[in-house]
Amino acid sequence: MLGEYPIQGRGAAEIAASVEHAVGSGELLPGQPLPPMRELAARLDVNPNTVAAAYRTLRERGVIETAGRRGSRVRPKPATTGRDELRLDVPEGARDLSTGNPDPALLPALGPALAEAAARADRAPALYGDDPADPDLVRAARLALDADGVPAGPLTLTSGSLDAIERVLAAHLRPGDAVAVEDPGWGSVLDLIPALGLRPVPVGVDDEGPLAAELDAALRSGARALLVTTRAQNPTGASVSSGRARELRAVLREHPGTVLIEDDHGHGFVDLPAHPLAGATPHWAFIRSVSKTYGPDLRLAVLAGDTRTVDLVRGRQRLGPGWVSHLLQRAVAHLWADGTVGPSVAASYSTRRGRLLDALAERGVTAHGRSGMNVWVPVPDETGAVARLLQSGWAVAPGARFRLNSPPAIRITVSPLTEADIVPLAKAVAAAVRPSPARSYG
Repeated sequence: MLGEYPIQGRGAAEIAASVEHAVGSGELLPGQPLPPMRELAARLDVNPNTVAAAYRTLRERGVIETAGRRGSRVRPKPATTGRDELRLDVPEGARDLSTGNPDPALLPALGPALAEAAARADRAPALYGDDPADPDLVRAARLALDADGVPAGPLTLTSGSLDAIERVLAAHLRPGDAVAVEDPGWGSVLDLIPALGLRPVPVGVDDEGPLAAELDAALRSGARALLVTTRAQNPTGASVSSGRARELRAVLREHPGTVLIEDDHGHGFVDLPAHPLAGATPHWAFIRSVSKTYGPDLRLAVLAGDTRTVDLVRGRQRLGPGWVSHLLQRAVAHLWADGTVGPSVAASYSTRRGRLLDALAERGVTAHGRSGMNVWVPVPDETGAVARLLQSGWAVAPGARFRLNSPPAIRITVSPLTEADIVPLAKAVAAAVRPSPARSYG
């Protein structure tokens, strides 16, 4: 059944690792069946419960799926493939609105900031044993966090928000633990959760953020952590309102063991205020990255949190990369001090997003996009809508990249849009989302 590949191991962890290695190397293919548990237990001379535990771990990691009496098989899209595999091949001449990238014209010039950082490094090179965090950057970050109501506490730096999320989850959780996640939500997070051996529990989202009742249900079902986007939620553009923040804090106070992780990647390009949940539980992390505002290649995020969480992240980081490049830190500190990115950037994204939403509403199309650079459009037929828009010259992201249990939709990134694009795009979307006309045969 498994060709020449022998599944090996005596313990559940070894058996699971053996199967996962085979999937990653291509020796076990998507859709390929695994042996029945009793058969594999007899082959390995282990207890069937050991194999059952290994298969359970593999399911939680998104490597295999089980279909009742039909047994277990490798998932068609194992977690190791990532949701980015769902990207479109954009034909020449089509407008690509699928990437989620910022508008390059709104990104600041990095030359002066990098030159200043390099000059500082020439005068005083960063050496082993130095403070891993640049004091100017920490000072500026703390002032901004204070202004937004993030509780006082230590700060550390990571290589972007996803790096921060992974480090916090790994510090507090163990394989098999459940994590409450936004649905729809950021595809990279939905990939990361099973890759860490964790189990995602979907929480519905509206324009004001996660739904409090669904969060309560997720935490009562055993979820040990919550990931929430403060503003510019990807893909829906949701932004946590003050009222929703009060509701969510009340839920979290009922579940004090929850590890709270907030991603505020919208800082600098969103014109709505932040309403942090930070401090509602003893263990929390508030992450502020710079990639969307200053450029995706600036892999830096500030992480504020309770003392234990920050200490755990710092300690593990010391055993790996050690620190985030001081050159990047000093460049970001220079950009913040310079005020290079002003309110006009947030206003530009808001204008494009608002005009597209208005144009869609005029054509009877329901869409969402309260903040950020994306618009989320529910559709009856996701594949058909994507294909019809591609035929019209517009490439959009299929909602499957961002969904667990939520209904079909498409995501449109407004960053590349000009004023002249709005009406033609809205017309194309309105035509694409309508159900196909019924055929008559006579």
